[in-house]
Amino acid sequence: MLAFLAAPNFVDSLLLKFFSEQTVNYVIWPFIQVGAVVTITAGWVAYATYLERKISAFIQARLGPMRVGPWGLLQPIADGLKLLVKEDFIPENADRWVFFVAPYIAVVAAFVVMAVVPFGPDWAVITDVNIGVLFVLAVSSVGVLALILAGWSSNSKYALLGALRSSAQMVSYEVSMGLAIIGALMFARTLSLSGIVNAQGSDSIWFLLYQPVGFVIFLISGIAENNRAPFDLPEAESELVAGFHTEYSGFRWSLFFMAEYTAMVVVTAVATTLYLGGWYFPFVYRLTEARGYHHAYVVISLIVFLAKAGLLLYLYFWLRWTLPRFRYDQLMDLGWKWMLPAALVNIVVSALGVGTLQGLDGWNGIDTIRSVTSGLGLTPTGKAIAIGFGVGNLFLTAAILSLINWRSRDFNLKKQRSKIRLVDLPKGKPAVAPIVNADV
Repeated sequence: MLAFLAAPNFVDSLLLKFFSEQTVNYVIWPFIQVGAVVTITAGWVAYATYLERKISAFIQARLGPMRVGPWGLLQPIADGLKLLVKEDFIPENADRWVFFVAPYIAVVAAFVVMAVVPFGPDWAVITDVNIGVLFVLAVSSVGVLALILAGWSSNSKYALLGALRSSAQMVSYEVSMGLAIIGALMFARTLSLSGIVNAQGSDSIWFLLYQPVGFVIFLISGIAENNRAPFDLPEAESELVAGFHTEYSGFRWSLFFMAEYTAMVVVTAVATTLYLGGWYFPFVYRLTEARGYHHAYVVISLIVFLAKAGLLLYLYFWLRWTLPRFRYDQLMDLGWKWMLPAALVNIVVSALGVGTLQGLDGWNGIDTIRSVTSGLGLTPTGKAIAIGFGVGNLFLTAAILSLINWRSRDFNLKKQRSKIRLVDLPKGKPAVAPIVNADV
């Protein structure tokens, strides 16, 4: 274990014998980090299918994959080999180049975002961009283009309908997702993802307590953004065969699912960073870094981050095998009538909360803000006030959404069913007179 923790120093000293310090820091180490992240993420994508099938089997009292390897652990490898040897079919009238490139755009857009995700401190993050949040939102939205290109280039009506539904869904929920994070940014006072984690660490509190509404909106919008159940309308097999990838087969078909599972990792990683403190966990710094165990601090922080993201990924699987698929009108109503107003209310309440904290600081001896060097550093009194605004925002948002949608019956299926009446339609004369057999 000690040799593993000392590995970064050993590799660094070995590389410095052959390359300059700048080359090692800005060229070789980034390549090593990128290779590690891509390899680990690709392995996760492969075994996420195994985990999902096992979790769904547990929920439904089944066994799941059991035949390939012990406990079915080699099933993802068998699935990968099967997809590699399957026929790569391209429709005759398809736009071949666009049809060929579309799945790769989806995968690249999902993997590029991982470059700015802070999995841990120091060497556990590839690069710290001062506009990391904007980078994530901008690059992840490119995946929408891949789905549209795949549906359009297939020269298939089913694939085109699936692509159009997907673009409308993803654009709708991107708005709510972008607005949901503004409240957390008000407390972090930075767009850097690593800076947001440091702000929560210096404050010794997760932004989830300040922004419970923002967290819920971001998580729901992220699930819809990934086209996961119960929002898997672009791939609704009962309506659109298989959606935008109807005409794809073999390995290129699997690339879309690789992009989907990678996007799930991105959403859970960003949610963990913004609301669950990222790699920060109480007492980890005191027990490791403060005592001189730097690499132990990085490794334990990395494990903490993966554990938090893993819980959110389990939520993805749980929801898929628990909730039924929404109708498309319900999907749009949820995005525009519920998520968007809730995100706007959250921004207003968060701004009022921050303004109140700044106004109360120093008034009648009240101390609410400790410092603003790393986020909005709050005193215990300030934290209590911020948490109070967060909890109160839950009830205020619920009241406003009820007021906005009090006449909406889209989600009241019981009431809709009670008003269904069968009508006896008048029957006209048949177009062809029946043949009467005289011999009968």
